[in-house]
Amino acid sequence: MAEGAQVSDGAAVGDHEQHVDEAGERLQKLLAAAGLGSRRTCERLVIEGRVSVNGKQARIGQRARPGLDRVTVDGVPLPAMERFAYYLVNKPVGVICSAPGPKARKSVVELVPQSPRVFPVGRLDVATEGLVLLTNDGELAYRLAHPSFGVEKEYVVRVAGDLSRDVVNRLRRGVELEDGMTSPARVSVLGPRAMRIVIHEGRNRQVRRMCEALGHHVVSLARVRVGPLVAKGLAPGQWRRLSAEEVRSLWEATAGSHLAGEPTGPGASAKGRTGA
Repeated sequence: MAEGAQVSDGAAVGDHEQHVDEAGERLQKLLAAAGLGSRRTCERLVIEGRVSVNGKQARIGQRARPGLDRVTVDGVPLPAMERFAYYLVNKPVGVICSAPGPKARKSVVELVPQSPRVFPVGRLDVATEGLVLLTNDGELAYRLAHPSFGVEKEYVVRVAGDLSRDVVNRLRRGVELEDGMTSPARVSVLGPRAMRIVIHEGRNRQVRRMCEALGHHVVSLARVRVGPLVAKGLAPGQWRRLSAEEVRSLWEATAGSHLAGEPTGPGASAKGRTGA
């Protein structure tokens, strides 16, 4: 772009030019590759002061090193796609989410490429099917799994016995379990014995225990959404890589829904939680 060239908001790009770093790639290119718009649009994000590199406000002409420099837009990190792997798996019934062993059932980690090594974010029990995210991005995994960040998980549940209005209302208010009262769930009735439940907690076998505490054995259970992610035609046993836009949407889901009063940080790790 020529010196003094104009962007659509009337700001002269040349007026913002500073020393250009030699290492890495131009920020506009990295932002565009992450799905934030055209290079002109991404240039405007920099001019408006919405982009930071390693905690400092970015400038036009600045470069960043993918996988080394931390780039954020409105406080949300740019996904480091070169360094991290992100897979969405539709786990079938009978497959476990723990590490595979010599006598164990097939593990969900065996359904995706073996390099780089990834781990499941939260768990589904062996009798539950549905969406599981696998990644080696520890910071994002922590935010998605810990209930303090309020990331929604949606399930379709089929139970034995007809659902009453009282049962549905009790699910919506919270259910007393042996490890305490659950947060209120969003519940939509799909039929006499089927419903859609949305929760943000990740307690061990939580959805099953909520239903059983109210007198309904769970016949089948499937997780159909994790935050903004849905199956998009993934059959049980299939997987796909997340796009840069999808990874960013996960960061946005954790950045915008942090709940007050919950412990956070490494000491409050949610590793090993099983939400269904």
